[in-house]
Amino acid sequence: MASTFTGWSPAAADFYRGLEADNSKAYWTEHRPVYDDEVLAPMQALLADLADEFGEGKIFRPNRDIRFSTDKSPYKTSISAMLGQGYVEFSARGIGVGAGCHMMAPDQLARMRSAVADDTTGPELEGILATLTDGGIDVIAHERLATAPRGFPKDHPRADLLRNKDLAAWKQWPATETWLHTAEAESRIVDVLRASRPLVDWLDENVGATTLERRR
Repeated sequence: MASTFTGWSPAAADFYRGLEADNSKAYWTEHRPVYDDEVLAPMQALLADLADEFGEGKIFRPNRDIRFSTDKSPYKTSISAMLGQGYVEFSARGIGVGAGCHMMAPDQLARMRSAVADDTTGPELEGILATLTDGGIDVIAHERLATAPRGFPKDHPRADLLRNKDLAAWKQWPATETWLHTAEAESRIVDVLRASRPLVDWLDENVGATTLERRR
């Protein structure tokens, strides 16, 4: 099947710049056709193109959950979607692509730390991360401890990795890249998702899904 994704137009970035300046229902309602045609439709086309290789995608809702937030802005200033264990985001800042494991449950975190400390799986992970960074892809963690966690020596050779409470590959391109507005954006996204597969596979094998019941 021929590709249907042709990138996000400059109008899509303009939509989010406007929303950042006026995050109101009035702005959203007035500019909803731009969101539908220039923001949402390209994301739907991208996910359809990549579904055979990466699985069915899921687009996150544009409304923010403001129930427990001091920021009562009603709308997100980006569109984002999950694609298997991959993640794609578009905003006025550009395109971001990542893959990994975010917000680990306690049992997942315990398994990751054990695998990082292991003398076989730990160096294996180090090699995967080195390949990613050599290829221009960042390795990120949203939460990190100040030192190695309890139960592990502070001078462990992989103490820096043990500090992470999550782990992902991430690539961000600025909005100034002209190819963002063309079909070339798809191949760039695919390259990052493919390059991230060794990390995803390592996490699948050594961390896996949580077996704990979700708290209500």
